Amino acid sequence: MATQQRSRSRRPSSSRQRGPRHVEAVLDPTWQNPYAPSADERETHQQALRRFGLKRKRFEMVGGAVLVLALIFGTIASPWLALVGVLVALGVFLDVRRFFTTIEHRGSTLGSLVEATFEPGGSTKDRQRLITVIDRLTATFGVDSVSAFIIDDAGYNAALVPNGANFAFFVTNALMRDFELIELEGVVAHCLARQRLGILDRESYSAVVNGSLEQRRDLAGPGLTYRADEVAAAAIRYPLGLAGALRRCARQVVPASSFFASSKYSQWRFLWFDVWSDRTTADLGDLDDVELRALALEEW
Repeated sequence: MATQQRSRSRRPSSSRQRGPRHVEAVLDPTWQNPYAPSADERETHQQALRRFGLKRKRFEMVGGAVLVLALIFGTIASPWLALVGVLVALGVFLDVRRFFTTIEHRGSTLGSLVEATFEPGGSTKDRQRLITVIDRLTATFGVDSVSAFIIDDAGYNAALVPNGANFAFFVTNALMRDFELIELEGVVAHCLARQRLGILDRESYSAVVNGSLEQRRDLAGPGLTYRADEVAAAAIRYPLGLAGALRRCARQVVPASSFFASSKYSQWRFLWFDVWSDRTTADLGDLDDVELRALALEEW
């Protein structure tokens, strides 16, 4: 009997057998944070610029290619035609390169043009408040050398614009006067997020090329303001501040004397925080509409 009792005492605990198994955590090496712009995403926007330029010059390129082929076949009659074909091909190449260089230069110097368009506005206190917000957020988004300008206008808007090797941030005195600090932070974060995403070049190019509104919108990238909202809200960790700023923009009625009711704004519209300031009714089918952008952030 004693032997049987000792045998039972050596049996493993049934509760220990039924315990949960330990499983090592395995991280997915392919996972990417959807709110952190990747190199692939930035490259996608650079490819969009190249496609736009090649599409603009496609007739010259096709015509040049046809002429070069004709000259190559003509070398049977005269060998000198081969040299002419080389010169034609070189001319087409230089023309395409000049087109890219021109729009790149014009897009990168928009800051001085925007500054010259407006009168300065805002108080010393407003300027100090703006500089404090920009200094705090530029490190977060990895954007250096940003100059701040408060411009005199009755509309609510702001923009980060290339200015040579640096950047210029423009914001209206109406926005500085009426927006709360957390809303101003949301606006600044959104504009900086555009540069971090790699879409600022697309927007600046759309401001300097000739073309219809739809062509320039395709170049700037439909819906990319909403993408910048996502990145900005995740970075500042307070989406309702940015949503509040968008709500104010949606409720504003831009006066006829405002820059944001002018033809120049129509040319430059995709530079700005609110790309549809002159829109009188919301379009909830448009990802760039401030009303829809506010609704999306309020659902976070």
